[in-house]
Amino acid sequence: MFGEQLLSNLAQGIVLGCVYGVATMGLSLIFGVLKVVNVGHGAFIMVGCFVTLFFFNSLGMSPFVAIPAAFLLGLGIGYVFYYSAIRRLLKAPELSTLLATFYMGVILQEVVKLIYGSEYRGFRWKVGSLSLGFTSLPMAKLYAALGSIAVALILYAWFRKTRAGTAMRAVVEDDEGARVCGVNVGGVYAMSFALGIGLTVASGVMLAMFLPVGINPYMGAEYTLKAFVIAVLGGLASPYGAFFGGLIFGIIENGSYTFLAAIPGVEPFGMTRFLSFAMLLIILLIRPTGLLRAK
Repeated sequence: MFGEQLLSNLAQGIVLGCVYGVATMGLSLIFGVLKVVNVGHGAFIMVGCFVTLFFFNSLGMSPFVAIPAAFLLGLGIGYVFYYSAIRRLLKAPELSTLLATFYMGVILQEVVKLIYGSEYRGFRWKVGSLSLGFTSLPMAKLYAALGSIAVALILYAWFRKTRAGTAMRAVVEDDEGARVCGVNVGGVYAMSFALGIGLTVASGVMLAMFLPVGINPYMGAEYTLKAFVIAVLGGLASPYGAFFGGLIFGIIENGSYTFLAAIPGVEPFGMTRFLSFAMLLIILLIRPTGLLRAK
């Protein structure tokens, strides 16, 4: 019984880890290029969840359709926030950008609250389940993982095969050298911020596919905390490291739940959160650059 429960939780952890990974890639991308820490990260994930809710409940369309729509919406929001605030603060003290991104999150929360209210919402997407022998995995969660992997692969190909991706990597390596070579560094900064926000909003669609309940304007705080743990785990400036960090985090989070639930008097959900931050502290002490250093 214990073994089956552990295998079941590990399988769920792998699937959830893929979603966590793509949800953190935008955070790492923005920091890797602009050195801006987006403390409003979870609010952008929340927006993606509400995009999914709108497409499924209001339009009667599959959540998959919401992925490109959420990405484009995130791109637009990213460009608006970049040119209205972030661009002016790139040379300012770090606290300025922290406050700016925090207020971005607050603005998004309040706008969504005005539209949908503050109550919890959700939807039911009945697409069956996949039997693995030791557990049954809902296909909605499997689709969320596959969508996350597809987004990560598309981003990887974009970085490696396009001129814009090459320009962005050049700016990360040496922004002054890239400027001398004719790269529009300001445009790359804007594109990087918008792309990071677009990825984050799109990841909210995958999260809503995995957890289609509990959607509300203030749900993002928990995922902001998890994203920072994952980003440090994989290397804060490495989007690829963030994806694998999310995979590891999901496995540890779900796997530890099985062991903690077997201990009398222990509340497993609360302890898994404690383990997350204990893991963050250990990584910072042993390997501050994360598991993958490459940008």
